[in-house]
Amino acid sequence: MSALITVTPAGPNADAKARLAAAVEAARPEILELSHRIHADPEPAYEEHHAAAWVAEALARHGFEVQAPAGSLATAVRAVKRGGRAGDGPRIGILAEYDALPGLGHGCGHNTMAASGVGAAIALAALADELPGEIVFLGCPAEERGSGKQAMIRDGLFDGLDAALLYHPCDRNHVYSWPLASEDVDVVFSGLQAHASSDPWMGKNALDAMVLLFSSVGLWRQQLLPSSRVHGIIQEGGTAANIIPDRTRAWFMLRSADQPYYEVMKAQFTRMCEAAAIATGTTVTVEYSGGAMTMRNNRVLGRLFTANMNAYDIDEMGDDANAGSTDMANVSWVCPTIHPDLSIAPEGTPGHSILFRDAAVTPLADETTLLAATLVAQTAYDLYADPALVAEAWREFREEA
Repeated sequence: MSALITVTPAGPNADAKARLAAAVEAARPEILELSHRIHADPEPAYEEHHAAAWVAEALARHGFEVQAPAGSLATAVRAVKRGGRAGDGPRIGILAEYDALPGLGHGCGHNTMAASGVGAAIALAALADELPGEIVFLGCPAEERGSGKQAMIRDGLFDGLDAALLYHPCDRNHVYSWPLASEDVDVVFSGLQAHASSDPWMGKNALDAMVLLFSSVGLWRQQLLPSSRVHGIIQEGGTAANIIPDRTRAWFMLRSADQPYYEVMKAQFTRMCEAAAIATGTTVTVEYSGGAMTMRNNRVLGRLFTANMNAYDIDEMGDDANAGSTDMANVSWVCPTIHPDLSIAPEGTPGHSILFRDAAVTPLADETTLLAATLVAQTAYDLYADPALVAEAWREFREEA
């Protein structure tokens, strides 16, 4: 028998939390089928048309008023179910992600995030008659590139939320995440073609400029803080070995654990691009996009999630030393937010890898997906049941602004 329905949940509200767990268990086939279907049909950022449609259909089946697309992004989803209890209450955001990594698929396990978010929404909908306020589900595209949540913030889709909850798959369990500030950078060098053997002196080599930039980045890393990252790939490097390349293109990412230091890095990287262009007689365009911020973990929400997690014998393993970046951090500057990790793979399994991709549809990942849905729903219920907790979360949020 599933642990979801045999474990006594954490108090308070243990009876209601047990019913939430039972609702997740009852929807097990629907939740896991969604996870596996999304995994089998990976769609990269801004192209998650199937995943968004499947998520929207699932929420509509459970009585949500669904807006799809929502805002300016074609693959964003917003769905609302109002509570049946009289009086005002909080609006709790239940989030999901569903974009895949180009050329890899769901190597970050976003299929489990989509399914667990839908599962949490289904569970809360089953108890909606006794809830105040609103259940607000947000399906969020383009986490891996482009910071889709920032566009959704600009579109007003997070307005009025009192909390935002989203689980992330990992190889360990962490209640608090510490992602790095990050942006995507598109670098294009433009030069002049010439025959690479008969008259190379007539050309301006855009590939030389790109090689010089990569060399500069390699030397720069020694002077960067240990919590900073610079990494990139060459997407265009020329067309033939006997033609001086007149165009090269690279995709870089800059990251830092400190928001002000990130701005220093950004300015320096731009100067390095310009220097490579000057040295090679080429021109360069440098375009920044996306933009993930550093995270403001809300301890009030974290304390609630930890208590609910511990009831299922899941231990907090401390801060995650292997930080990436996420636009969930942007949400944390808008309202109280947590983004806990739960394990779907053996410890040591690297993220953004074939191993992690394959782990995202194993029995362990399936059980974690259901558990994440349960814990997110239970944490949301704590907030619906006690307005003082919502006020406390907001007080912490404002004091740390």
